[in-house]
Amino acid sequence: MIRVIMHGCNGKMGQVISGLIAADDAVELVAGIDARDDGHNPYPVFTDINSCDIEADCLIDFSVAAAVDNLLDYCVAKNLPCVLCTTGLSEEQFAKVAEASKKVAILKSANMSLGINLLLKMLKEAAGVLAPAGFDMEIVEKHHNLKVDAPSGTALALADSINEEFDNEYEYVYDRSARREKRPKKEIGISAVRGGTIVGDHDVIFAGADEVITFSHTAYSKAVFGKGAVQAAKFLAGKGAGMYSMADVIEASM
Repeated sequence: MIRVIMHGCNGKMGQVISGLIAADDAVELVAGIDARDDGHNPYPVFTDINSCDIEADCLIDFSVAAAVDNLLDYCVAKNLPCVLCTTGLSEEQFAKVAEASKKVAILKSANMSLGINLLLKMLKEAAGVLAPAGFDMEIVEKHHNLKVDAPSGTALALADSINEEFDNEYEYVYDRSARREKRPKKEIGISAVRGGTIVGDHDVIFAGADEVITFSHTAYSKAVFGKGAVQAAKFLAGKGAGMYSMADVIEASM
């Protein structure tokens, strides 16, 4: 039985994952950490991460960027593997994640969906063929009106996947309202839409002369991300220090 601590347990994703773990005989949710505790969870909840003294095999994080620094310190101090799902991190925080991974196992992913992680692989091949043929590349992401960061971490991961194919030659452009010029070739446009209850919708557009190819992924519920996070926790438990990804989880399951 793999013992898990849920960081951000009272958030929407935290509650989704709590339900998934409750139905999984291979995993046990032994504690939660959240800024508030309304007493409805069937496991102990700590409002201060440093007060959590429950033994566990892995921690799953779906919280807010402001809480990640203390989270990383806690995981390093406890030698506790961490599935880090929070987006909107600063460059300084990314550097801290990399430093922490030298001491403890960390799986960092902007999106836990199996479909998105397969798409990341497909985009490399598509971009390698289409970009040299003159296709422009644009990403449009849509999320619910409560999402605070933009563009989404997934949109950036999709752009990074493409950009890695070209040694990071491409510039990311988020707003063209102040530009009065023809679109440069070496750019990837990234647009964000916020509205309603959209769970997550990403389109990667390759626009060429007289033809357009679009790769699309739509999440209809948060459960797709929760399932991936639980699978990642199962994979990460017992792993040595290092930086892991969902590609490692997919490969291990094949």
